[in-house]
Amino acid sequence: MKIAFIGGGNMGRAMLSAILNEGLATPQDIAVSDKNKGCLKQLKQGFDVYITEVNLEAASRGDIVVLAVKPQNLDEVMTEIGGQLNPRQLVLSIIAGKSVATLKQGLKHKAIVRAMPNTPAQIGMGMTVWTATEGVSEEQRASVGSILKAMGKELYVTDEQYIDMATAISGSGPAYVFLFMESLINTAVDMGLPPDEARELVLQTVAGSVEYAAKSDKGLAQLREMVTSPGGTTAEALKVFENGKFPELMKQAVAAAYKRAKQLRG
Repeated sequence: MKIAFIGGGNMGRAMLSAILNEGLATPQDIAVSDKNKGCLKQLKQGFDVYITEVNLEAASRGDIVVLAVKPQNLDEVMTEIGGQLNPRQLVLSIIAGKSVATLKQGLKHKAIVRAMPNTPAQIGMGMTVWTATEGVSEEQRASVGSILKAMGKELYVTDEQYIDMATAISGSGPAYVFLFMESLINTAVDMGLPPDEARELVLQTVAGSVEYAAKSDKGLAQLREMVTSPGGTTAEALKVFENGKFPELMKQAVAAAYKRAKQLRG
């Protein structure tokens, strides 16, 4: 497949790398446009793809046109390429907060996929939620699925509102996990553990717990109970979380992210 990237940022670069690593396209099949000459130079050196500063030129080279610019730069891109795309081309947007309706209107195009990847996609461990307009063919959906799977796992949804929900869960979720790990590491250091050892303990504990949960046939509540001996150290720690209303705090945090995701959708 021939793929054009408009924008060479981190997530676009992660997708480009995944596509090449999985053999979904060759460097000769990929074009990238960006206003940043330094970024283009790095992409050329790293991947040997076709580069240009002209968005319309890049777009003309792809069966799939990936929009990977920052949200504030979308209007400029739509002004440049809107109404210029071939009806047979597919637009795949990974721009946060920009709705299908906005893309359809600004691009004057019907075949559009909106996807919400998260940062672990940069190491092939991402979670991407996506949806497609009726103008997207089954063949195009299959192509999109293969691209997103190259970055980790993908989940197709029929209702765009689920993408806003996913933004609050999987999109912002890595930051929640990083905050938890950061707090646990800092606590370990405050107790007296050297920083390097504290970091190793926490990272491996979280990684092992995730892998254990993924491979277990038990629910998370059961797994938690298995670690928690009555009257033991874990039970004492969990009492503090419960008294601090940790589950309710999580609900409030995610609700705030979801509310903001809906406000930003444009």
